[in-house]
Amino acid sequence: MRVLVTGGAGFIGSHVVEALAARGHEPVVFDARVDPGADVRDGAAVARALAGADAVCHQAAMVGLGTGFADAPDYASHNDVGTAVLLAAMAGAGVRRLVLAGSMVVYGEGRYDCARHGRVRPGPRTVEDLDAGRFEPRCPECGAWLAPGLVGEDAPLDPRNVYAATKVAQEHLAAAWARDTGGTAVSLRYHNVYGPRMPRDTPYAGVASFFRSALARGQAPTVYEDGAQRRDFVHVRDVAAANALALEADPAGGALTAYNTGSGEPHTVGELAAELAAAHGGPAPRVTGEYRLGDVRHITADSARLRTELGWHPEVGFAAGVREFAGAELRGAR
Repeated sequence: MRVLVTGGAGFIGSHVVEALAARGHEPVVFDARVDPGADVRDGAAVARALAGADAVCHQAAMVGLGTGFADAPDYASHNDVGTAVLLAAMAGAGVRRLVLAGSMVVYGEGRYDCARHGRVRPGPRTVEDLDAGRFEPRCPECGAWLAPGLVGEDAPLDPRNVYAATKVAQEHLAAAWARDTGGTAVSLRYHNVYGPRMPRDTPYAGVASFFRSALARGQAPTVYEDGAQRRDFVHVRDVAAANALALEADPAGGALTAYNTGSGEPHTVGELAAELAAAHGGPAPRVTGEYRLGDVRHITADSARLRTELGWHPEVGFAAGVREFAGAELRGAR
């Protein structure tokens, strides 16, 4: 297949391009890093890039929590307007296969169980609790501490920050496009992707990049809250392989199919920082107790659907992946 990869020169996109080429496909990179005119909000540029394409792998996005709500117009413009323009161009060009870079942030908090009330959904954490160092969500019924678990694709969507809201909107746009055109749309809901070519020294990257950037400067990684936040860290090459399999699959047309894309092995943020610092030979992490209001406490994936339906399985374990990442080259923020 000839596959247009938006954001194909970026962190994840560049690995997707390599994975597609290795499987005999023809990836076409659409990215402002290599062509300043490659903007997914420019319908004419997108239409030209789609010429001869059989499918689109949409990786271009503004990511991360950013620097505050003032970033909201940029997030909505790049992620949602850009996706709408792309989908309109695909509809016009007759391209009917889409794989979208989704995100686990669409869930908000992950799955929680109360010993007394069973499955519950805690509300957003309050500033009062966070200021007091009470980071764990409590049962909305009885106030008891909750046990976190793995979240599945059928969990309600509950975005807790601007970036998350735009990722939900992207999925809704893709679902509307699929219904209107009969196309196939897959959203791979990435968990915490890490690995070679992550951007450095930018507020729009993930926690693994923050830690690795600090170590590259000879500084201790800064860990928010108490470091016990649970995440699913999945290696970028495994994510790229998931994209290739999703493009080659034959899901039902006219609807969006979502797949959690995570390693299936939860680790804490503090554990990542410690393992990365030890592998890099840098200063030990510094746990600050500070917090970011848009962060959630625990979010880890159940990726059984992706394994069962597409035959995907992660090949890079946490320990090996962190050791590689500790010495990997980072790229500029752009």
